[in-house]
Amino acid sequence: MTSTVTYEGALRTEAVHLQSGSAMETDAPTDNHGKGERFSPTDLIGTALASCMLTTIAIRARALEDILKGVRIDTRKVMSATPPRKISEIHLTYHYPEGFSATPEQRAEMERIAWSCPVKESLHPDIRLEVDFNWPS
Repeated sequence: MTSTVTYEGALRTEAVHLQSGSAMETDAPTDNHGKGERFSPTDLIGTALASCMLTTIAIRARALEDILKGVRIDTRKVMSATPPRKISEIHLTYHYPEGFSATPEQRAEMERIAWSCPVKESLHPDIRLEVDFNWPS
């Protein structure tokens, strides 16, 4: 098993990662009867995609791991306007720390690896993905 998820009431759950014991809560979003005080379950999909992209780059391009430190990805999830309620789009925007530098070859390698991360490969093909690598000039 990977985790246990317990319903806490008031549209909130607590998930515990069994190997480490770390925990997090989710809350229903404000547009779906919740308080929006925690990540919603669907927020975690975009968050997982961003985390997976960075982690996969660091794993598969070990020489690039040091230049990834401080890279931030802003995520935005868009829900479909028509039933059934589901994620229709995920937007990711990369931001780089002061002094970030990567060659065109390193940038191409990072993009290729990011697009092949396991979370991306697991998403339904109907979800529109927009990723702005936002490379510094």
